Amino acid sequence: MTRARQDRLLGLLVRDPEWVTAATLADALGVTPRSVRSYVTAVNARVAPGVAIESGPHGYRAGADAAGALRVAATDAGTPRDRLHTLVRSLLDEPEGIDTFEVADRLHVSQATLDADLSRVRGLLGGTDLVLERSASRVRLLGSELAQRRLLSRLAHDEMDAGSFDIVALRRTLGENSVGAAAFGPFKSELVAELGALGYFVNEFGIADVVMHIAIAADRVSQDRGLESAAPDARPARQEIAAIIGRLAERHLGVQLGSVDLQHLATLVLTRVVAPGTQTPAEHARSHLDPEVEAAVREVITIASAEFLVDLAHDEFILRLALHVQNLQHRARDQAWSRNPLTRSLKSTYPMIFEVAVFIASRLQVRLGIPLPDDEIAYIAMHVGGRLERSRRADQLLTATIVLPGYYDLHELLRSSVDRSLGQAVEVVGVETRVDPDWDSIDTDLVLTTIDPPVHSERIVRIQPFLTDADVEKVTAAAARVRRGRRLARLRAELERYLDPSAFVRGLDGTAGEERVIRHLGGLLVAQGVIDDGYVERTIERERMSSTAFTDALAVPHALGMTATRTSIAMGIGEQSIPWGEGRVQVVALVAFSESDRAAFQTVFEQFVEVFSERESVQRIVRRGVDFPSFLDELVAVIDD
Repeated sequence: MTRARQDRLLGLLVRDPEWVTAATLADALGVTPRSVRSYVTAVNARVAPGVAIESGPHGYRAGADAAGALRVAATDAGTPRDRLHTLVRSLLDEPEGIDTFEVADRLHVSQATLDADLSRVRGLLGGTDLVLERSASRVRLLGSELAQRRLLSRLAHDEMDAGSFDIVALRRTLGENSVGAAAFGPFKSELVAELGALGYFVNEFGIADVVMHIAIAADRVSQDRGLESAAPDARPARQEIAAIIGRLAERHLGVQLGSVDLQHLATLVLTRVVAPGTQTPAEHARSHLDPEVEAAVREVITIASAEFLVDLAHDEFILRLALHVQNLQHRARDQAWSRNPLTRSLKSTYPMIFEVAVFIASRLQVRLGIPLPDDEIAYIAMHVGGRLERSRRADQLLTATIVLPGYYDLHELLRSSVDRSLGQAVEVVGVETRVDPDWDSIDTDLVLTTIDPPVHSERIVRIQPFLTDADVEKVTAAAARVRRGRRLARLRAELERYLDPSAFVRGLDGTAGEERVIRHLGGLLVAQGVIDDGYVERTIERERMSSTAFTDALAVPHALGMTATRTSIAMGIGEQSIPWGEGRVQVVALVAFSESDRAAFQTVFEQFVEVFSERESVQRIVRRGVDFPSFLDELVAVIDD
């Protein structure tokens, strides 16, 4: 456990380039600041005389040798994870099984330790159609070749750092001498190029997974472990792609893949690429779509648009998403899920978009009977985010007045420059050419002035008559401040309505776990008559589908559906951080929305997460918010800063 926490500490610092205090790290890890200091010493000892973690007056941050220390963590043969992976690889490589005494000697561990590791292997096999059979000291893995490959794929992903796949991770999984390790390199480049030449648009996130499967297939075939059967499919596209894979495998990997393997791998490629060809995207999508899938996606998108008051009901978007969902069905059938390295950042940076994606995924799961893990939900979020980005309303633009004393047509030139450089953020609606304008009468969001104003303000930006790059940066920064101020002002007004002292808990049990915390906070709102027990159960179901820990400090559990009698938020703060999903949080806000407050959902949800994404703000609120009045005061103060 100590080693795992050291590795997690290092991972936290690598993700965040800023200084982090010992107290903050202790909260994230669920330990004391003293333990954090000992972990730092231990991590630095791995790369001595290098420095993996720097220390200073402001806390700790990743040092120059942090990446090296992470690699040591991933490959250290003494770690339980490495022993687990070594055991699984041995079982996969030996159809007749392994001798536990021989393996224990080779790994330099006791028989009791190896038995414990074998128990962990059994845990890893859950849902894989594989079983571990033991007779005396002999242990072997039973199951289909396809199931064994899925297990290898799972090991490879487990070797990843922060979701990215690389050749080092592949070699750790398949072994240094694996023929498949060469798949990342010229093989991948030529595969992408040939697919592109055929008119396919390649999803780079998906193709990395496909190449990993090809590498695993090449490695297994080289050991005479080819697939025996695959679903029949006579589509010309599948045959064409199979031929490309076969040719490249022989050229770069020195392996002749059988027809069953090639058909299986071609199907994986087809479920991870988009092929516009000579048709428009909409025509292509509909010609390849199952009408049932299109109808299901169209129905769910219509419901989601109304539920969240967002503009998603566009034909091209629906057809593209439906094609993605149809490919997803194929992946679900083969249990060949796509990994998404952006899942974590999408969830924390765009919580509202991710929430819409979770809603869509939950309805599709019921409608089409397909399970959807977090990485697949993240792909849906990318589709949703792309659509919403295209349909941003003009009223998101800030209005601006230019103040430039008249001199020929200089003011027109400046206006033209502002429109050209800042047109996506600012709309100029007025120009003042007097040397003494009535400043009080200018009511636009921003004032861009070439002369000094009588008083300074956040919305007034001093610029030059001939717009410079520095001016553009200043105006952009001012526009961002104005937008953020407006959002947080709305949030403050909403929170003061929704928070209540009777639904505030200081001192949540750090060992309780998500469900007990949800039941505790939900019970407070049930007692007020805001929600019923069914809402609490639906909140737990939503949490099981995808963690609502949107930041490293905050979880926002809630049900899908706005069925509360009135909108309310039950707040809980832990003295120590609380395990939540794959991370830990210190603040939990159980949100219950009513139908009448549907329009406020985005403001509260997204901006609330924004406030708690800033580490200093979280620590200030947690440290000083010892009761409800002080919590509300600190929350408002942070919003107003």
